[in-house]
Amino acid sequence: MYTQTEIIKDTTINGSEGELVINVGPQHPATHGVLHLVITLNGETIKKIEPHLGYIHRSIEKMCESLTYRQFIYVTSRMDYLSSHINNEACALCVEKGLQIEVPARAKVIRVLMGELTRIASHELWLGAMAMDLGAFTPFFYTFREREMINEIMEDTCGARLTMNYMVAGGVAMDLHPDFQRKVKLFVTQFKKRVPEFDDLITNNIIFQNRMKGVGVLSGEDAISYGCTGPVARGSGVSSDIRKLYPYDGYDAVAFDEVLETAGDSYARYLVRLREMHQSIRIIEQLIDAIPEGDFQAKTKAVLKLPKGEFYTRVETARGELGVYIVSEGGTTPYRIKFRSPGFSNLSALHHMAKGSKIGDLMATMGTLDLVIPDIDR
Repeated sequence: MYTQTEIIKDTTINGSEGELVINVGPQHPATHGVLHLVITLNGETIKKIEPHLGYIHRSIEKMCESLTYRQFIYVTSRMDYLSSHINNEACALCVEKGLQIEVPARAKVIRVLMGELTRIASHELWLGAMAMDLGAFTPFFYTFREREMINEIMEDTCGARLTMNYMVAGGVAMDLHPDFQRKVKLFVTQFKKRVPEFDDLITNNIIFQNRMKGVGVLSGEDAISYGCTGPVARGSGVSSDIRKLYPYDGYDAVAFDEVLETAGDSYARYLVRLREMHQSIRIIEQLIDAIPEGDFQAKTKAVLKLPKGEFYTRVETARGELGVYIVSEGGTTPYRIKFRSPGFSNLSALHHMAKGSKIGDLMATMGTLDLVIPDIDR
């Protein structure tokens, strides 16, 4: 971690006032990754923010072009590593679209269950980290309590806790662990019992509210202009939930509400994520006792070749819309792959949201963007 300051010029003839440029990052606990912000200040007021990216760039899109249609799916686990299940699902859906593979009903339900558990786990981590960014350390331990239960459920079935590599073209890699349903029901029961603690510790905390309300305001029009998606857009009243607008893997068969807030400030984005966890629980409760029998994976050829053409799919990750675009020339590897990640577009709005506010409010504004830097540095 380091912070450097440099006086770059005087803004008045007598030199009594000046602009201050500070570098936040690239190694800084509040950036939640290797992000470098060059911030121009006038006193404590932010005049300009320039994100400098690329510190963790691994050329994932170019790597994918040398991998087969089975292999490239799992590279995306290393982008938004808190939505790895959903990232893999987006890639699998795109391959299935190109090959016109019909996914078994059992696999679709398993995908939705795993996706919603992933969403809750991601929002739990964000919730604890967000509170810690603003000085409250205790909520971090409370949120990780239920998140650990989800990690154990994932580990039972997938053998991993973060980058699961579970989604495949045609379904899922293996069937559910025999104890899956019991553990998920136990998690749901405990989550619903413990959620009021979040309200007591965070939501209704007057200090937290004062730090969040009216801070980092983003209007609906500006959210659309910057291409924001996910909770960032929905906190500004913009309907953008891909599960509702373009249902995939059976989301059109479950009942849930798209969570919208209209204030557009940091507190609204916080409320969206908190309420989204309740909707994920609602989806899980509808499906956990209705998992169809049958195959968990469609029969496919050992070597997959997409027909010549262009294919695009989109899904709703914990941070927003992830798009997968494949250009195929009919071979075993893609000619071109492009990922439309939510974090990149959401970060582009940071300057607009923070300009004119105090440097002390930046952590609340940036924290509610829920940035995962490898999702941006592809």
